[in-house]
Amino acid sequence: MDTQDLTETSFVSTSFQEENDSHENILRPKMLRDFQGQETMKENLDIFIKAARERSDSLDHVFLIGPPGLGKTTLASIIANEMGSEIRMTSAPALEKPKDLAGILTNVTENSIFFIDEIHRMRPALEEMLYIAMEDYEIDWIIGQGPAARTIRIPIPKFTLIGATTKAGQVSSPLYSRFGITCRIEFYSEQELSRIIRRSASLLDVTITDEAISILARSSRGTPRIANRLLRRLRDYASILGDGTVDTEIVLTSMVRLGIDDNGLEEQDRNILRTIIEFYDGGPVGAETLAISVGEAIESLEDFYEPYLIQKGYLKRTPRGRMVTQLAYDLLGTSMKEKRDGNQGILF
Repeated sequence: MDTQDLTETSFVSTSFQEENDSHENILRPKMLRDFQGQETMKENLDIFIKAARERSDSLDHVFLIGPPGLGKTTLASIIANEMGSEIRMTSAPALEKPKDLAGILTNVTENSIFFIDEIHRMRPALEEMLYIAMEDYEIDWIIGQGPAARTIRIPIPKFTLIGATTKAGQVSSPLYSRFGITCRIEFYSEQELSRIIRRSASLLDVTITDEAISILARSSRGTPRIANRLLRRLRDYASILGDGTVDTEIVLTSMVRLGIDDNGLEEQDRNILRTIIEFYDGGPVGAETLAISVGEAIESLEDFYEPYLIQKGYLKRTPRGRMVTQLAYDLLGTSMKEKRDGNQGILF
């Protein structure tokens, strides 16, 4: 494999990020001071970045953990901006062969940022190559075949790897241990989401009332991506059903039309809880069985729906499976006693 092959490969693996929605790019903060929430994590990152800049050194490798939509990709871009570094982006599923990874690593520049999304899906052979690159800033490459094959080490510029995942438990221990900085991004509070919505409305030139911001923040599942998506939909409703201003009436009308309640639960959230109660007597039920019952991919169930339902106290995971709580019965207007009596009536 020659340098030409490596160069051509690098463009293939980074192209997915270039297709981002233009609106989303407008709303993404560019610097740490504009990134809302996650205050402790931001303060620590700010110190690490300033220290690396003072030493004229690359930042240590960074591991970002958190549910989808909380800003992992945005934070990677912010780190690159704060460091004044070039950033290359890809996702683990896009890296199929060693030459794909080698193509990017041999073309990174000194102290640049290399971002890998969904790093828990990295193939084992590529992971082994990444170990050496992260520690020694070299990659092993095999030349020739059969008895004549030999391994050479190719030096690469010093870089910072930023790995992002929604499933930290699926990242191998050897890979996890090579990250010097770990950032866990939590769901956002209503106050933090309110500030995000206010900023996004300003950038989108949307007029929105304070009460509307509060309702929208409560309905956004603690996730900025959802808040921004709903804000764009409310803008559409306001321009067609109102005078262009997103007020309380527009928000309430829009949420009913979109099937979203005051807690941010969508119809599928309620369907999941209803299925556990009506088909499995409140649980426990296995994740695969539940996913089939509600017609949802198990990845979507575990990564998108369950974290918020668990955080809000409607669902809990046990060694035997998923179970609903009393809050879920209250939400759906069914009591545990009524359900128990109903089951007894059927059994006897």
